[in-house]
Amino acid sequence: MGETAEPGRKRAETPSIVILTGAGISAESGLGTFRDKDGLWSRYDLEEVATPQGFARNPKLVQEFYNARRKNLLDAKPNAAHEALAKLQRERPGHALIVTQNIDDLHERAGADPQDVIHMHGELLKAHCNACGARRDWREDLSIEARCDACGAVGAMRPSVVWFGEYPLEMARIEEAVENASLFVSIGTSGQVYPAAGYVEIAQIHGARTLELNLERSSSSFDEARTGKATDIVPAWVEEILAASA
Repeated sequence: MGETAEPGRKRAETPSIVILTGAGISAESGLGTFRDKDGLWSRYDLEEVATPQGFARNPKLVQEFYNARRKNLLDAKPNAAHEALAKLQRERPGHALIVTQNIDDLHERAGADPQDVIHMHGELLKAHCNACGARRDWREDLSIEARCDACGAVGAMRPSVVWFGEYPLEMARIEEAVENASLFVSIGTSGQVYPAAGYVEIAQIHGARTLELNLERSSSSFDEARTGKATDIVPAWVEEILAASA
């Protein structure tokens, strides 16, 4: 999977704030994290359901796994943390770019500007064709018999998500934004998966202030850390930022 934007997509100007979000921001919407003991991920071997090799070996299993995740997502709703970040984009002067590791659409459903949300790991409500690369919205179950509308290939449609071993999307745009940000904020992410885990250092090297908002502190790399539920600490932080910029 490459990092080219969708046809017709307009590039946003370089933002002054870059916000990296991870699974922790969506957990309170009912979408589990990798570390949930009884969650969906715990019942599967990631090598079998989240790698290109696993898809090649058993596409039916992979499709069933993502069909379950897709149904879970369609039942979920944005929470106060998603809504607060959308409010930040609307009301604060200057740009705030959201870079999410999540494959859900809860930022957009909360009102975030789709032009300023980058899904570096893809989107669950989209599918693409392994044969021709065509990409389209997909909200229903995806089966191994699905036919590509663009090229007619059968059995080549897959969830449009970045699996382990594949390259994240829009990396050049993300890295440029992080290098030019005045503030880098990490929300609800473990800080263990690269390249996203390295963004705090990149931001600091280029002079940005860094802040972590998380259930618990993930590292000592940030200039400041605030801990608690995302639905509590993210809205509180956003209100502080908006008050300071008023």
